[in-house]
Amino acid sequence: MTSISATEQNDEEYSFVYGDEAVTYGVVRKSVVEGKKRKIAIKVHPSCEVVVNAPDDAERSEVHEAIMKRAKWICEALQEFRTQQAYVQSKHYVSGEVQFYLGRRYVLKVVEDEAAVPMVKMQRGKLLVTLKRFDERKGGYTKVMVRQWYHLRAERVFHERLAALLPKATWVKGIPSFRVLPMSKQWGSCSAKGSLMLNPHLIKAPKECIDYVILHELCHIAEYNHSERFWRLLSSVMPQWQDVKSRLDGMAELYLNE
Repeated sequence: MTSISATEQNDEEYSFVYGDEAVTYGVVRKSVVEGKKRKIAIKVHPSCEVVVNAPDDAERSEVHEAIMKRAKWICEALQEFRTQQAYVQSKHYVSGEVQFYLGRRYVLKVVEDEAAVPMVKMQRGKLLVTLKRFDERKGGYTKVMVRQWYHLRAERVFHERLAALLPKATWVKGIPSFRVLPMSKQWGSCSAKGSLMLNPHLIKAPKECIDYVILHELCHIAEYNHSERFWRLLSSVMPQWQDVKSRLDGMAELYLNE
């Protein structure tokens, strides 16, 4: 399962002060596998949640020291995500709003034409929506048409990317079934039987991000849980997956905004 937001269960919660800002962070304790390097990892999520993954035997002072060493980076990351959130406003589906498709921005343009068939198409950097007439339901109609357009595009592009990526997933036998389903917490998921579900909002992201989610779910066919073996398998087919994931996480609120 590829999640949209943080899902770690925090065991402890603390805070630190950097400059004029007090920052709260959660600590998730992890048992250390014998032979593996003992480390403290810090994540800042797009939701502005700060999570520290620490060995279960790490002292609180050790965790705090690791936090303070990266305090400047944490606050800068928080500021960046807050700036992004400030620009995320509910859409009204009127001309001038921004829509995304395969990582590119398109300006929405809604036009009235009584003689035309209602439709959505891309035209010279715009997402053009044609309605027969304008009335008080214009925004609602436009939203439904744009949502359907995204869904159809997602089905087509996801099918193409799945076919292109299957040769990498040598452990997969045959062609997995998949369906496009809106999800609020996940980009994708894989059932115990190997069927994939992909979020239509993912079509707004660059192809590399789509490939990451599909490969992530294909890896679950071989390893259902997020084990060490799972991450090794994912790294073997997409060595740069962490950078791609960060890119997708950083744009999640904009892509999900309706």
